[in-house]
Amino acid sequence: MKRPSRTFGTIFVAGFSALTSSAALWAAEPDAAGARSAKTSAALAFMAEGKEYRFDTGLLRGALRSQGRSFGLAPVVDISSKSTITGTLGLFSHYRLLDAGARYGGGAWDWASSAKMLPDGSVLVSWSADQGHPFDMKAFYRWKAANVLDLATSVTPNRDVERFEVFLASYFHGFAESLVYVSACAVTGGRPGLLTAKRANGDWQMFPRDEAALRTIRDGRWKRPPNPVEWKIMPPLAGPLAVRRDAATGLTALVMATPEDCFAVATPYGEEGHRSLYLSLLGRDLKAGQTATARSRLVIGPSLSNEQAVAIYQAYVKEIRASGK
Repeated sequence: MKRPSRTFGTIFVAGFSALTSSAALWAAEPDAAGARSAKTSAALAFMAEGKEYRFDTGLLRGALRSQGRSFGLAPVVDISSKSTITGTLGLFSHYRLLDAGARYGGGAWDWASSAKMLPDGSVLVSWSADQGHPFDMKAFYRWKAANVLDLATSVTPNRDVERFEVFLASYFHGFAESLVYVSACAVTGGRPGLLTAKRANGDWQMFPRDEAALRTIRDGRWKRPPNPVEWKIMPPLAGPLAVRRDAATGLTALVMATPEDCFAVATPYGEEGHRSLYLSLLGRDLKAGQTATARSRLVIGPSLSNEQAVAIYQAYVKEIRASGK
């Protein structure tokens, strides 16, 4: 296994300290995001370049909306190892859009969108309601630290919708180990812990928040084409946290949200070719004109243990709740 550089580790420790502080999370509306120092803003700002938004945080380099398409962050390169850590469809890309009665197109990848830079160096991506999508959607991408990306996804329907879901996808290159943070079960020693997604448990595994989430998962949404999925239902979540690890680089990727914003986590078994993680965001009834926002976070760090991953997640939840947003 290649050892991460001292520089990566040093910067990551600083980022971890920021995660465990009580600083308020950035607001969904960019004007309320709060000022950052000029030095920090420059290091963490996206940079508009043609149809895409480039970034170089000192640890990670790549693009958001490569070639102008809504595939999230792709490529993403670990600067230390020079390894590309993303799959073709990227990290934090908005995929399936579902409610109790419909699937809206193949995914937000195929829905026309626009993007713009915001004054603080973050990027706003917008989708507008059309004949096939009875809602507007916005996504705010912002680097919080050199290895920490925050995303806020907002949906405003123009008619009432039931159990609306945004299925947020992340695809990795390598990262053959996949784990999900589950409530106490026999495999985790009778206490909450990270459970490895093994092939013996099924090709496609879904971890619900609770019984209400399970009813949503089973309401028929996953039988709708294209590419219907038969999920193996796994133990309930201790919290919406999923982890992937890469043996070649020693990197660990964390994908997380609060229980209020995410009702399920999904993954194929670790070595399956998609190398993906998914967050089922929202899952709530929305009235026409009502805006709902779900926040999520991506963390990429060197050789994070299970205990460290859970601690980072718990600090994130504490931060979100302390912010009151």
